[in-house]
Amino acid sequence: MSLDKNTVAKIAKLARIRVPEEDLEPLAGELNTIIGFVEQLGEVDTDGVEPMTSAIEHEMFQRDDVVSDGGYPDRVLANSEHANMGFFTVPKVVE
Repeated sequence: MSLDKNTVAKIAKLARIRVPEEDLEPLAGELNTIIGFVEQLGEVDTDGVEPMTSAIEHEMFQRDDVVSDGGYPDRVLANSEHANMGFFTVPKVVE
């Protein structure tokens, strides 16, 4: 896949990024280099390799799921102009 100047201009417009005309050609070259590198990664044989979330093996710290604050819904609902039966109420937005 190769990006040309017009495609880069269209991508910039869709992303709402202002790119000066003289920067489109160099940016196309840089993006093509990045895409080429990503395509190279697709060629790597990863059969038998387990997915990982980190390069270092470690266990995620887990804490007990306990309520440490709360238990006073009336005080929380006092912040709302529209509360009903212990819940926040909001105006309908979909017909």
